[in-house]
Amino acid sequence: MKWSSVIRVPLDVDLAPLVQKLRQQGIVHRVTESSGEQVLWVGDEEQIAHVQQLYQAFVEGIWTTEAVDVVIEQQTTPSLVRQSDFVAQLRRSSMTAAILLACLLVAVLTQLGDNITTVSWFTFHDFQIKGDLLYFMTLEHSLAQGQWWRLVSPILLHFGLLHLAMNMMWYWEIGRRIEYQQGKIFLLLLTLMAALVSNVSQVVMSGPTLFGGLSGVLYAVLGHCWIYQRINPQASYALPKGVVAMMLIWLLLCLFGVVTALGFGQIANTAHVSGLLVGCLSGAVFASLARKSVL
Repeated sequence: MKWSSVIRVPLDVDLAPLVQKLRQQGIVHRVTESSGEQVLWVGDEEQIAHVQQLYQAFVEGIWTTEAVDVVIEQQTTPSLVRQSDFVAQLRRSSMTAAILLACLLVAVLTQLGDNITTVSWFTFHDFQIKGDLLYFMTLEHSLAQGQWWRLVSPILLHFGLLHLAMNMMWYWEIGRRIEYQQGKIFLLLLTLMAALVSNVSQVVMSGPTLFGGLSGVLYAVLGHCWIYQRINPQASYALPKGVVAMMLIWLLLCLFGVVTALGFGQIANTAHVSGLLVGCLSGAVFASLARKSVL
């Protein structure tokens, strides 16, 4: 029998419900530990796609009809199932939720960019307001004051409800996949690295200016999942069809000024592109390492 690797997940992920499902369906499988992760294997290559679909439903908390029947057999009411799934998702994606909560808190403090005084707490360069003009201080001055958070804090700034809602929706959708697959600390480090690179790149290209948003990081997590999935396929990184293409098309529209011309304001294109490159590099490196450890 030739065993095929289907998924790799952190050790703290409870695969028991999924394993029970596989047993009920008579799917030959096994779970091993490798490099601090759980690896799920199947004995039939033709069942890989089916098991990946089951796992996708498992991590999304969206069970198939058959899976719901299993829960009912365990005498659990549908309302409790939905509540349990929601709580389980939050528990498994606590880092993703924490980063989004930070964005929400900053949005409240800054009134989505309308409170210019509190906005200055989170910008890359501190600034003073004189009349209708903003006078930016040097980064060296801010760092000398111990304001190291400014290197990453612009990702928490959002200017408008739509800006915030879209970034939060996509970060929740993609960020938690990385948290499931590679852990909370990895997601945090990837987020911080993408924030640092995208922020610095934007300043290098445009100079001191007012910018913010989670978009650079969003393109990083997208790039990570995209490239990782191409090198070392994992069910949790199988994004819905068209998502990558849609995000790349949006990036091109921003780069060519179409989005700005439509009235969406100035776009931090350098932050987007550099974030995407960070994520693609990260996905390539860690997928290659994971694939090598299995071979």
